[in-house]
Amino acid sequence: MYIFDAEKTKNECVLWIRDFFEKNGPGCNAVIGISGGKDSSVVAALCVEALGRDRVIGVLMPNGEQADIDMAKLLVEHLGIRHFIVNIRDAFEGVVKNIPFELSEQSRVNLPPRLRMTTLYAVSQSNNGRVANTCNLSEDWVGYSTRYGDSVGDFSPCSNLTVQEVKAIGRLLGLPAVLVDKVPTDGLCGRTDEDNLGFTYAELDRYIREGIEPEPEKKEKIDRMHRMNAFKLQLMPAFDPGI
Repeated sequence: MYIFDAEKTKNECVLWIRDFFEKNGPGCNAVIGISGGKDSSVVAALCVEALGRDRVIGVLMPNGEQADIDMAKLLVEHLGIRHFIVNIRDAFEGVVKNIPFELSEQSRVNLPPRLRMTTLYAVSQSNNGRVANTCNLSEDWVGYSTRYGDSVGDFSPCSNLTVQEVKAIGRLLGLPAVLVDKVPTDGLCGRTDEDNLGFTYAELDRYIREGIEPEPEKKEKIDRMHRMNAFKLQLMPAFDPGI
């Protein structure tokens, strides 16, 4: 029977983060893109517990105006971590204006996450850092991430944890409820992630962890999205000349 031990998992993850930094950059800082949602909040809090607040840097990256940036500010203030605000609007508009054709809608949607990751690595390289990936298992399972955007990083504390598990750890870490339980939106048309997906994260998480199938049309959609997006979780194919 599936029972999630949030405290055990949280403690093991903290030790895992410490071990990663001991092996991959003793004294380095954790650099985290802060959106104000549960994932970046939990990853930042885990890094603070593992490394201390002085070694955690938050980066807030609005694309022009961000309606919920107050949530991101609340998080960095709650944790007491150093942070930078880098508005990517000029970079976004510069790319769009200089590409000699009309970008597809999906290209426009994916461009900001990729610019944010570029920004995170610039901040990281200039501040002796390692970039944290903030994805979770539920989103990765159905490909709800941008390849070479929010899907990458140097270490990933939560990519094997479902949304419900991430929330449980967030509560255990003492994060404000408004951050842990904030309904994720696409940041574009005001729709929630679950509106866009067509099923809830609770339904998805039960399917992943317990094999409890949602209604047939939702199950079919989850399975299809998982098949179509599995490539995002694999290493880039490379030709082997057999030499």
